[in-house]
This record gives sequence, structure tokens and C-alpha cells, in this order.
Amino acid sequence: MIVEPLELGEEGALPGPLLTELTDLYASNREFQQLSGEFPDPDDIRPEQVAASLAEELARPGAEVLLARSAGRVIGISVTLAHHPDPDDPDPWIGLLMVHGRDHRMGFGRELAEIVEKRFRALGRTGVKLAVLDNNRKALSFWRSLGYEEVGRRRERAPGRDCVVLRKPL
Repeated sequence: MIVEPLELGEEGALPGPLLTELTDLYASNREFQQLSGEFPDPDDIRPEQVAASLAEELARPGAEVLLARSAGRVIGISVTLAHHPDPDDPDPWIGLLMVHGRDHRMGFGRELAEIVEKRFRALGRTGVKLAVLDNNRKALSFWRSLGYEEVGRRRERAPGRDCVVLRKPL
């Protein structure tokens, strides 16, 4: 697996072929999209919606989007925040980690999570947090299997869904 930061093209746009791959990645995770409600129709995710979502992520201070590739194709994505918007929270956050549906249960999610953790550890960070939708049992099980432990529950800032906050010491 090769992981690299997302590079935007001219004028901040995603190159067309990459946007097509990313749209396919998002669409391949229908169950997650249905739970998250990020896209109005999980059965009809459009490239312009994915581009807008990623632009919104990248507009946040300290955000980074990492693309994971294997055999030349995009197999996963991770969105991280160097600092949470809450100034009292010292930990970086994983805002999204998604693997293409065709590649689930092949170890890519675990590998991508480990790479993200290693990047934060190299920056001297001592822990990492993330929030999982309360109703996303598969994600909760995945993150707990990687050593993340529940440290709280809260409502997301937007759109206000119930979440479980998990943390892992690095």
C-alpha cells in the first residue's frame, strides 16, 4: 500500500480520473453512507458531491487527506485533523477512514490506520481520537480491535448525530 497526501490540480480542482475513483470509493460504502447521511442519496453519489465534501474537509485548518493505493488504484482514504476545533483537546483526530467496498476485510483498513498513527507518532503526538456514529456497530468493532477505547459520547457539531468518541495512546 502506498499512502500519499491528496494533491489538488489547477485552481484547487481534483483531476477528473482521480475524482472518478474517489466517487467510486465513496459509492462502494453504501451502508456507511446511509448511516452517515452525508450524501442525499447513497445510491447516487455524484462526483461534484465528493469534490465538495473533500474541499470542505481540506478547508479546515490542519486537515490532511491521504489517499491509499494498491496495484495503481485508489483503495482507501483518510481525513485527519492536526487539532480538534475544541482548543482544550490536545489530540489529533481521524475524521474519516474509508476503504473501497471491494477491498473490505483484506487488512487495508488496519494498515491505513497504522500508517496514520505512525505519521502522528513521528510528529510527537501522544494519542489520536476519532468519533464513530453511535449506530455504526461495524466501525465501533473495527476501531476497538485496533486498541481504541471509548472516552466519551457526544453529538457531532454538524449535523448533530450521536457519536462515540474513541482514543488510542500512541
